[in-house]
Amino acid sequence: MALIRNLHWWTVEYGLIRTVENPKIYGAGLLSSIGESAWCITNKVEKLPYTIEATYKDFYITKPQLYVTPNFAHLSLILEEFANTIAVRQGGLSGIKKLIESNALGLIELSTGIQVSGIFTNVIENKGNPIYIQTTGETALAYREKELVGHGTETHLEGFGSPIGKLKGINLSIEDMSPRDLSAYAIFEEQNVTLEFKGGIVVSGEIITGKRNLQGKIILISFNSCTFTHNRTVLFKPEWGNYDMAVGKDIVSAFSGATDLNSLNLITHLPSSETIHLKKSNKQLELETFYKQVRNYRKNKNRTISRTKVLEQLIEKHPNDWLFPVELYELAHKGEETILCDNILKHLETIKQNRPEVGQLIDDGLGIIQHSLKLEQ
Repeated sequence: MALIRNLHWWTVEYGLIRTVENPKIYGAGLLSSIGESAWCITNKVEKLPYTIEATYKDFYITKPQLYVTPNFAHLSLILEEFANTIAVRQGGLSGIKKLIESNALGLIELSTGIQVSGIFTNVIENKGNPIYIQTTGETALAYREKELVGHGTETHLEGFGSPIGKLKGINLSIEDMSPRDLSAYAIFEEQNVTLEFKGGIVVSGEIITGKRNLQGKIILISFNSCTFTHNRTVLFKPEWGNYDMAVGKDIVSAFSGATDLNSLNLITHLPSSETIHLKKSNKQLELETFYKQVRNYRKNKNRTISRTKVLEQLIEKHPNDWLFPVELYELAHKGEETILCDNILKHLETIKQNRPEVGQLIDDGLGIIQHSLKLEQ
């Protein structure tokens, strides 16, 4: 979350685009402030090329520094590079360890597509690979975000553990075995079998049944009279009941939450707070209508509005709004409407007298307009 926070800060909030020498602004945090917009493109602020290293760069308000991406395609490449490092895509040992460290509800997905949701508390590894995973407390099994019938929390109330990986001495994983392969290794119903996995995991018992995914691969095997050990450590005893073993040679994904919200009653959870919805007054809605008229004028959706009349209505009904007349001034200046420009400037001077706290904002806004028009000429 801290890394995603950094990415958000250096892009969505305070991102620059094009070149280090001549950057443009796209970050909302910069765009929302005329003062910061003008300040950030000066030499007082250090500019660096945007790379994956920005992910690990904390931000400090007292140390002005921003990152510049040459274009949005480059930005997308960096974000994809980062995404490939996180547990939801990376899975594996690092993914399961992050879930254990979180002490929170999470899930893993195996290469067969079977998904295990619960609070993960243990992983056994061998040569850098996970060979066993363990949850504690209510656990549910699912496939394609739907809970497997008979494998909700009522079945796995006290947790769930399963080996991960291939069988010892066999290069072919269980999920990739054909019916002939499964028969050769006695992996079918009503057969007693001993499955020895790489890393010292051994599962022995009578196979009761199994479940397959849409491609026909086995995703779950249920045992009766099962003994499950790792070296000398007993992980499951026959007297504990039937044992369900998830099938998968790899953990392909690991992330927070549950695969099926119904599994752990998450859909009944009520948030402690609610989103605050701003209630707009009729006056605010009316002002927004003025802004929309000008926006439509800019986009050539409606060029019939009288900007002089709009200004008169604004002065009458919203005399203290400063941003709208600044926008009107830009359009009037581009259209070489001298009289309208003079009237707007007079109104803005009145606002500055009545609201001195916005005087600098008005001057900055007019300055930006003058600068941009000179560049266009």
